[in-house]
Amino acid sequence: MADTSDTRTPAQIEADIKRRREVLAETLDEIGVRVHPKTIMDDAKARVASEIDHTLGRAYVGVNRAVSEVKGRFVDEEGSPRLERIVPVALVVVGVVGLIALGTRRRGR
Repeated sequence: MADTSDTRTPAQIEADIKRRREVLAETLDEIGVRVHPKTIMDDAKARVASEIDHTLGRAYVGVNRAVSEVKGRFVDEEGSPRLERIVPVALVVVGVVGLIALGTRRRGR
């Protein structure tokens, strides 16, 4: 059997009830804020912004790594350009641009 005797005074019981009501009111207010549409939208916006920041950060690191790799192919350890690699690439670029310009010129006629 459970002990149902309560040694508290009526004033103590009333104070306990008042305190529990205040705690319950705070809890209900917090729940109301959490389920409010504006709070839900703000939380969703914050999550999306965080994900975008994370994605952009990963993209930046990837691009930075790619640029470093390309730079490593065209510049030696001392920072001097590697002409034996730069000249052929430059010639190919000039050739492709020339072909594009020639093709565009022919279509214009």
